[in-house]
Amino acid sequence: MRAPLCRVGQGEQMVTLGVVELQCASDGVQDGGGDARRPSAFQAFVAGALDRHGRVDVLVNNAGVMPLSLMEELRVDEWDQMIDVNLRGVLYGIAAVLPSMRERRCGHIVNVASTAAHRVDPTGVVYCATKYAVRAVSDGLRQETADLRVTVVSPGLTKTELTHSGGNPEPQNAIRAALAAVGIDASAIAQAIGYAVAQPADVNVNEVIVQGTAQL
Repeated sequence: MRAPLCRVGQGEQMVTLGVVELQCASDGVQDGGGDARRPSAFQAFVAGALDRHGRVDVLVNNAGVMPLSLMEELRVDEWDQMIDVNLRGVLYGIAAVLPSMRERRCGHIVNVASTAAHRVDPTGVVYCATKYAVRAVSDGLRQETADLRVTVVSPGLTKTELTHSGGNPEPQNAIRAALAAVGIDASAIAQAIGYAVAQPADVNVNEVIVQGTAQL
């Protein structure tokens, strides 16, 4: 199955992928960079995808940062960073692809949230809030139109660079230890996304929660 795919993710950076085969995503991948906190970066990369391929079938919003700390530490800059990347970045990605998808009455938006969108940890209050918000945005967008598919993928502990983004060293080290013990490979999340995208056009996978068998 081949389709023009625009993927946004990898920390605060955004990557646009050209024509890919979902079963073998390493073939024909085209990379570009940009800041997920800037709407203009999304608009530019989506415009490039439209110029090259004529359409964007799937957007995966995967940008995220997770500096952990207690609220009383007042790390306001890190709160702003999480809101900018984890929530505003998702909104900017949606805004970039929505007009062309609505015009074609076809498209699939996949927003990567987290199991932190289902439970709150005291050292991750703002992070959890951004992920709860991603679920809310996704569900509202899904209800807005039957022409588009919208999926939330909520990973559990996954071996990525997410824990290397500041925060209080104590909870950051604790989450890294947990990742080493029970974290799953990011390929499992990619497979979940592929599953949702591969469903028939009249089937919407609302949410997929993916975590390791050893994670409580």
